[in-house]
Amino acid sequence: MKDDHTGMRSDTKMNEKPYGPIAGSTILAGISGHKAIVMAANVRIATVAQGIFQAAKDTDSAVFMELARSESDLKGGYTGMTPSDFAEKMRKAAQEVQFDVWALHADHITIKKGDAAEIAGTKELIDAQVNAGYTSFAIDASHLFNFEGKTVRQELDENISITAHLATYIKTKMQGKEFGLEVEVGEIGRNDGQGMILRKREEAVEFIKALHERDVHSQVLAIANGSTHGHVYDEKGNVVEQLSIDISQTKAVAKALRDNKLHVGIAQHGITGTPRDLINQHFPKGDIIKGNVGTFWQDIVFNTLKVYEPGLYKNIQEWTLEKYRPANPTKKDSQIFDGNCKFAIKEFFKEIYSVEEDTEQAIQAMAYAESLIFFKAFSSYGSASRVRKILK
Repeated sequence: MKDDHTGMRSDTKMNEKPYGPIAGSTILAGISGHKAIVMAANVRIATVAQGIFQAAKDTDSAVFMELARSESDLKGGYTGMTPSDFAEKMRKAAQEVQFDVWALHADHITIKKGDAAEIAGTKELIDAQVNAGYTSFAIDASHLFNFEGKTVRQELDENISITAHLATYIKTKMQGKEFGLEVEVGEIGRNDGQGMILRKREEAVEFIKALHERDVHSQVLAIANGSTHGHVYDEKGNVVEQLSIDISQTKAVAKALRDNKLHVGIAQHGITGTPRDLINQHFPKGDIIKGNVGTFWQDIVFNTLKVYEPGLYKNIQEWTLEKYRPANPTKKDSQIFDGNCKFAIKEFFKEIYSVEEDTEQAIQAMAYAESLIFFKAFSSYGSASRVRKILK
């Protein structure tokens, strides 16, 4: 490689920097005290990653790249990516862009039963994530809520116990390396028949206090505040904007945590469908410090395939409807496809990752443009530089 006229090595010399993920805790410390939200992108189809990273670089915004247990497990989840596959694809995209302030996050390490077999399987997944170089973890035992409990502590006891156990396990496996930790109280997206369940302030406070008693200190708490994963539909099955996030309740929970000197921010899950002008103007940034965006990126890919690869899109659509229509006889085909097309990613993995170059470029361009808007709405411009100051 030749030197340029300045006497410095040209572009590829810069690639000696690994551009690998850094600890989620470091990124969250970097935005502490600032009214900003770090975007966490659930990249179910890795093609969008380069566009997201490029937007992060151009706006100087820190970012989390993540997949949940359902999306990526030891068998590939429904994305077809194991933890090592996902880590490799994210590193490659960051290297291409030469972006350095990002975390590799294990979203929703979900526990639903809490029995010995599930715990053992979860530890195997964590082992794989640690070995793949993950730098942040979200333990979700929120399903283990005791509705017969007489006190808040009794209601949350199993969640507390298993969350603490797994957090300690992660700490041991990380062998002294820094990492981000997110915990969850209240099952996100659950409906109690009258609306989306909202966690009370005292539940959040009791949960974090109990974890502190067990020497578990998370930077982020996910709460059930009215959001849901994926899209929201009207009674006719049409996709509509998500307006159910209870901002006043979120502020109240954050204030209660501060009043009790519990230094933990809120992770807002289920942002897809929430108007970004609402996020920009009304989200309590600084109370909410991490914002998860998942289905949105999948939509970009499928909407692009409609135009650039119509044959592939048709095959995906037909497979999804044939497989999931029998179980959803009262729903419109559009809603059936919308709610289940994620399961086609693994089925059509080879085809999705073998699209034409112009298709890939269009997907990346769309991801780039939309990321610019998310980073602006989250007020995260400049957050990467704040993180770099901590790293020096």
